[in-house]
Amino acid sequence: MSVLEYLQSVFSKLSELKPVTIAILIACILAFIIYLLVSKKQTERFNAKIIVYAGLSISVSFVLSYLRLYRWPQGGSITPASMLPLFVFAHFFGAKAGITAGAAYGLLNLIQDPFIVHWVQVLLDYILAYAALGIAGYFKNIHQGIAVGGFARFFFSFLSGVVFFGQYAPEGMNVILYSILVNLLIIGTETIICLVVSFVPQVKNMIKTLKSRI
Repeated sequence: MSVLEYLQSVFSKLSELKPVTIAILIACILAFIIYLLVSKKQTERFNAKIIVYAGLSISVSFVLSYLRLYRWPQGGSITPASMLPLFVFAHFFGAKAGITAGAAYGLLNLIQDPFIVHWVQVLLDYILAYAALGIAGYFKNIHQGIAVGGFARFFFSFLSGVVFFGQYAPEGMNVILYSILVNLLIIGTETIICLVVSFVPQVKNMIKTLKSRI
């Protein structure tokens, strides 16, 4: 595969975005821009700041999730740290805000690309799994938060895999082992990428600077 073909494969999934999803993402980004233009330190409200930063974090995470660096044969893909903006948001504003933003991200993902076999599976895969990323907000150390938040998402996806997708396990393989391996490959790899990126000095400094300003 040539470099051009690889780049095309990385960005190709963006063409799958639905008009309603694009509209929501644009609205979130515009709200953030307008907030920056009109807000004044002496009059701005913290709740408004949380909402606009949540919208921006959700939008950036969502776009990054549609950049596929590698696609696993069994489904899922490696992205350029698509969960990191949600981890950073939770680190800035706390677990409660982070869990809410994660759940909103899951709902947006459900609107864009629904795969439904049961309402409990929807709850596990789209709501609880992404809301769990917000657990990172309980930790002062963002690296610890990323590790625990990533594991929490893995746990809910693992449960969904055991209960609802065991039929995809190779013949003779234990369903629990299958779900562990698949979710470790997908979510484990994504979490490791987020951790690695968060340790990059420029990224660390940027996060510290933004947190001090917020």
